[in-house]
Amino acid sequence: MGKARRRQRQGARRSSGDPWAGSAFGPAASRGPAFGRSASGTSTTDAEPSAAEVRGVLFELLGEASDALDRADEHGLDVVAASVAALCSAPTTQRTVVMALVDSLTTATTHAWQLGWQPADLHRLVGRRLGAPDQQVVVDVMSHELAQYAAATVDRRWFAQLRELDDRPPAPRSSTWIDARRAGGTDWFTLVSQIVSLLHLLARLPALERLTSLPGEALPGEAAPGQQEPRDAASPAADERILSRVRMLLAKAESTTFEAEAATFTAGAQSLMARHSIDAALLDRDADRPDRNGPQGRRIGIDNPYEGPKAVLLQAVASANRCRMVWSRELGFGTVVGFEPDLDAVELLFTSLLVQATRTLAAAGSRSTLHGGSRTRSFRQSFLSAFADRIGERLHEATAHEEEAAVAAHTGGRELVPLLAARAERVDETLGSWFPEVRQARISAARDAEGWHSGRSAADRAELGAARGLEGS
Repeated sequence: MGKARRRQRQGARRSSGDPWAGSAFGPAASRGPAFGRSASGTSTTDAEPSAAEVRGVLFELLGEASDALDRADEHGLDVVAASVAALCSAPTTQRTVVMALVDSLTTATTHAWQLGWQPADLHRLVGRRLGAPDQQVVVDVMSHELAQYAAATVDRRWFAQLRELDDRPPAPRSSTWIDARRAGGTDWFTLVSQIVSLLHLLARLPALERLTSLPGEALPGEAAPGQQEPRDAASPAADERILSRVRMLLAKAESTTFEAEAATFTAGAQSLMARHSIDAALLDRDADRPDRNGPQGRRIGIDNPYEGPKAVLLQAVASANRCRMVWSRELGFGTVVGFEPDLDAVELLFTSLLVQATRTLAAAGSRSTLHGGSRTRSFRQSFLSAFADRIGERLHEATAHEEEAAVAAHTGGRELVPLLAARAERVDETLGSWFPEVRQARISAARDAEGWHSGRSAADRAELGAARGLEGS
């Protein structure tokens, strides 16, 4: 088995209880006797087994797989996977086993939604604990589970997440996603190993904050719990035009090889999003419906290496856009809480800044000590820490500039300051209700002076004033 899978098995031992609890596998008492087998493994009957007998044998084997995963027993898991694969290969048992596996994974995924997980969250965790091939399997499972609901009753962002994860056409209704994978060339042993590991992971998920309505419960037009009415019909189109302009600026920032240009384009994107956020706040005030769109949450991935400085960068971007962020280090994401226009800004800017910082680090190359030892990791850790620190300062400056301009430009603009303060208070209240026991985390201090100064320099190349001329480009 691969290294990633071994790590998942070792991590699984930290949890307790039956990993199949609450799933279609049921308790041990429901596992029927092995048909056609004696203690020595020889055949005891030529009668075709019933579907109940096949499921009983399958559940017994899956229980053994659970024990093997808990013990990190790779050989034991391989033996079980081979046995299940044999059931899948036999014409008399294949359909029963395939449908039982599909139903069990579907049930486990439904339970994950109830625990607060969303498609992007599961995909991210499977990648961290298992691997890329297993991510493709979990996408198939999630697509099958969500296909059970009327599209209008599923939060629009869930389908958007699935589209970003995989744009393949769905499997024909006449077959299952397991059949499709078999037709694509995956052998039974590999497929069963992936299914068993995925079931084990899903059965041990922790509960998260529920950020949206569950599939099947969302109202048409609903974006998140707490909204009193759908957004104005013209609002999504207007928001998309602004986001398209922001993406254009950030794409330019990511493509240029000149750091000064990249900083200017990034500052332009921040100014545009800050102005959009202010306009949205004023629109809600003028329409006299401050509760129409309350604070929401969005989980954004924070991956190794250098996850600490990346978390600091996400916090800096969130703070500059009037949001709060809570880092779930073990699960590999930060939950950003804020109003929807601000969340859009945070996600776009953070993703783009990571691209820019990574490109600069790659160009900087490796570093070594006077004695020939490597200090590349220390250099990069310090670089990203300083980059996050200075970027946060510059984004705050851009946001403050747009607020001052809005106060001067709007009639009754002085009301903007208390209005934004009230929205910030609502964000804090939402954060407190979702994370009542949040605590401050300490990130390792930067120790490489060259890396620190290089990171500050990379984030400090251009004047912010130049950004305002870029909006129409």
